Amino acid sequence: MFYHAFNGYMKHAFPLDELRPLSCEGEDSLGGYALTLIDSLDTLALLGDREQFAASVEWIGKNLRFDINKTVSIFETTIRVLGGLLSAHLIASDHTTGMKVASYENQLLDLAEDLARRLLPAFDTPTGIPFGSVNLLYGVDEHESKITSTAGGGTLTLEFGVLSRLTDDPIFEQVTKNAVRGLWARRSKLNLVGAHINVFTGEWTQKDAGIGTSIDSFYEYLLKAYLLFGDEEYLFIFQEAYGAAMHYLFNDPWYVEVNMDSAALVWPLFNSLQAFWPGLQVLAGDIDPAIRTHTAFFSVWKRYGFTPEGFNLATLSVQHGQKSYPLRPELIESTYWLYKATRNPRYLDAGRDMVASLQYGARCPCGYCHISDVEFHKQEDHMESFFLAETVKYLWLLFDLAAGPDNLVENGPYKYVFSTEGHLLPATPQISLVREHCSYLGAFCKSSVESESDARNNATSVEEAKHSFSEGTTSTETPPSSDFDELTSTTGLIRGVCPGLTHGQKFGIIYIGSTSTDDESVTEREAAQRHLTVVVTDHNSGHSTSDEKNVDNSQEHREEDVMNDPHPI
Repeated sequence: MFYHAFNGYMKHAFPLDELRPLSCEGEDSLGGYALTLIDSLDTLALLGDREQFAASVEWIGKNLRFDINKTVSIFETTIRVLGGLLSAHLIASDHTTGMKVASYENQLLDLAEDLARRLLPAFDTPTGIPFGSVNLLYGVDEHESKITSTAGGGTLTLEFGVLSRLTDDPIFEQVTKNAVRGLWARRSKLNLVGAHINVFTGEWTQKDAGIGTSIDSFYEYLLKAYLLFGDEEYLFIFQEAYGAAMHYLFNDPWYVEVNMDSAALVWPLFNSLQAFWPGLQVLAGDIDPAIRTHTAFFSVWKRYGFTPEGFNLATLSVQHGQKSYPLRPELIESTYWLYKATRNPRYLDAGRDMVASLQYGARCPCGYCHISDVEFHKQEDHMESFFLAETVKYLWLLFDLAAGPDNLVENGPYKYVFSTEGHLLPATPQISLVREHCSYLGAFCKSSVESESDARNNATSVEEAKHSFSEGTTSTETPPSSDFDELTSTTGLIRGVCPGLTHGQKFGIIYIGSTSTDDESVTEREAAQRHLTVVVTDHNSGHSTSDEKNVDNSQEHREEDVMNDPHPI
């Protein structure tokens, strides 16, 4: 399926952005820079296609330029292009992935940095929330709309954060974190966020709160930014946001849209973008509601052969004007995560049904077509790049996992966090341990320019660190903060001995408590914690157990060590 679509693109559309699979032609849809090829790079690597991956990396490094007079979406450009370049760079530059390109000299990273700097002017707003679009040559147009979506402003942290760690320039991470803070600071008293906001005044222009269109990946990137970077601020925001969503939006097993201030029902609608939610719940450890919701969502797929963009829960019919299926991956993504968590063969059955629907309903001469009407399976002459970046990727991962996984994600040198576009972002020491205090020799530790006496003091602690690590204990002393506080442009990574890991970091215990002391927020805080799970990894048995718990402020502060925990669930 991948090569039918990819070869069709390369033969009939490349170097235009996307393929028109019915007419076997190409079209520019985003910026005119071989979008589908960039979006497909890490899928090629995942499939082990060294020849095509290396040739594609080489072509992009030589031919791609972003100094063009094009106005592009911040959101789409970040998740598709910036994410695709960074993921491919991290694979092509690392021999442990088995896909290192011999001639590669960081060309994709240079392109990613150039692109991100051209996006930065969009963040120059009073709220810190970016404009929706920017011109790659001239910046933000004076007539650019001041209204943007919550997902558009809050789904940039992974790609920009990774870029900051790879370039040692904090500006990218700072602007995207400020955007998240800007959105969250304007949440309602119910801890809900709306769909659209004015980036200058901070006023919500659409107050419908939900987990689907215009908001979806805001929730996703809160948890994933914590998983990839270990930044607890994202975890705390996710706790509150997730708890509010489950309390006000969850109408078991469906999700509805409500007014963000009053929680009054606005829209009893399942839209296809909600289908990512069970997969996110798996990552959060909330399996039972994920199973029920996936069953409900998949029932819509079985009814029509695809999921329409909108399904009315009141009439139990396709919502008027929302009858299409543009080859979206979200339900397939959740199917993969639930199979990974449960190993229940029902999810393989679901995957098989999805493959059958795509093969018999969407396959066309040069690729796979959008379905313009799920009731009549009418095909449309368009194929989004995310079909190759996500849809077939998650299907392949699902069945490869069942067959005995032998791929970069399941057996590679790192754990991977998937971006919202399905790009592979590895939890390498350079990316994930920048802010950690490591207690073992050879660890990557963050260090500013230090004096010779500081270096000598660090050197004298080598034996102590060795002993601490070998004994499986960590120091309870507070580590010195002078060299390990905030990331600056002069900060780098050094190999050496750093202050010790906490108990929770070493043994993989997730802390889901809250630091709030406001008595009025106790009830809301309990609601936010109701559906979260403490996962304790048993390193002796190699298995993990989970129990649903309410965690209060008296509980010991504990953190998750993503790198050491052998089980993602």
